[in-house]
Amino acid sequence: MLARVLSAAVLGIDAYPVCVEVHREGGMPLFSMVGLPEGAVREAKDRVFAAIKNSGFSIKVQRFTVNLAPADIRKEGSAFDLPLAIGILVTSGIVPDSYLDQVLLLGELSLDGQLRPVKGVLPMAVMAREKGIRAVVVPPENAKEAALADGPEVYPMASLAETVEFLRGARREPFRLDLKEVFDQNRHYPIDFTDVRGQEHVKRALEVAAAGGHNIIMIGPPGSGKTMLAKRLPTILPDMTLEEALETTKIHSVAGLLPPDTALVATRPFRAPHHTISDAGLIGGGHVPRPGEVSLAHHGVLFLDELPEFKRNVLEVLRQPLEDGKVTISRASISVTYPAKFMLAAAMNPCPCGYLTDPHHECTCSLPQIQRYRSRISGPLLDRIDIHIEVPAVPYEDLAGKPTGEPSEVIRQRVIRARQRQLERFRNYRNIFCNAHMQTREIRKFCQVDEESQQLLRMAITRLGLSARAYDRILKVARTIADLEGEERILSVHVSEAIQYRSLDRDVHL
Repeated sequence: MLARVLSAAVLGIDAYPVCVEVHREGGMPLFSMVGLPEGAVREAKDRVFAAIKNSGFSIKVQRFTVNLAPADIRKEGSAFDLPLAIGILVTSGIVPDSYLDQVLLLGELSLDGQLRPVKGVLPMAVMAREKGIRAVVVPPENAKEAALADGPEVYPMASLAETVEFLRGARREPFRLDLKEVFDQNRHYPIDFTDVRGQEHVKRALEVAAAGGHNIIMIGPPGSGKTMLAKRLPTILPDMTLEEALETTKIHSVAGLLPPDTALVATRPFRAPHHTISDAGLIGGGHVPRPGEVSLAHHGVLFLDELPEFKRNVLEVLRQPLEDGKVTISRASISVTYPAKFMLAAAMNPCPCGYLTDPHHECTCSLPQIQRYRSRISGPLLDRIDIHIEVPAVPYEDLAGKPTGEPSEVIRQRVIRARQRQLERFRNYRNIFCNAHMQTREIRKFCQVDEESQQLLRMAITRLGLSARAYDRILKVARTIADLEGEERILSVHVSEAIQYRSLDRDVHL
């Protein structure tokens, strides 16, 4: 007897349908599985037979052949446990096959027949909606995530026995979810810019970075508040749209990082990997490719603290996602592309000891040591960072005084208005959504400056020791500052402020 049960698997952040075919015939007891199953899938046999027995179902152990179609793509994960068990029960005459062509089954089985949550349910439910599948059966913990697809009816099942009763015709109410309500409830940041004492000029630089989508690096001694400031950068970025939230949630779902009580990632991610991370951990990888930190920061902020301490090969792999907004991971058997459109925020000390710019501590580093330390950041990577800002130590008056500065919401409104001006400016351009995305042609068209500004730029290049590659970066940042001020033309005051944000291009002075 042959049974066909619908399931799904994930490739990248998208899912594809998998048909679990179970063939049962007489003969010596044997269980054979084909269709390129990985380890967790091959191990399903023992879990499934124990779950069937402990759920109170009696089957005759005969010769079972299981095929996971399409057979030319490797399958991994434990989501095939439930469809495999149902397929075996169908061939044994315990479950009818009347509705199986309209039901997608997902779930891992414990030995006592209970259903456990699995990864990647959101992209699988989205695929079910696109294929016109009417119902999805998932473990209770995955119900909210599956309901986000806003398509097929979602039926949470706690056990194999409960699923069998449902497939036999027992009436169940589908799980309902108000997508807009969930989106609104999760759009909340527990931190705010008013928590930061002093550092008003750094807050301004972060506002400029957020308004133009510019990458930023902060240079300052230990304890000056670089990490605290970076953590608050997502709070002044424009709110995520529902489409952005769903795309970000798909990545976190595939990685298995969705919290149990959170169905939707509605706030911009903030990822801060340690400097000991490998290039595979940052970009993604593994035998079966998994998303890395750059993809988990999609539509959010990737913060790299102590930037020169990262391995050079790790930093160099950042260049592709910074340029393209995506990362492609190729292996012998598979090639996967993950989205990776993020803002890079980095922090570093001004020298190895950290106290070069601190008036209260003496720097013990020599000029060659400082130059070697800063040279750990390659020119091509530094070229992709538009804003360099120095973060001095916080004076006692700011620490002891009352909190000052604007709340994040006030800053965010200015950022949103500046972004709207940019969207209007680039409405006829593909893949350009903010000033940071401009290339040379767009810079020449939209960043024209007057003679006074040209004089400032000439002085910056010749007298302050700024590099030639800083020229375009200054113009892009000046364009963003003008947008924040509501100015159509770039004025000399905007160029002057933008020049201040290129401190790493200057010569090192002791």
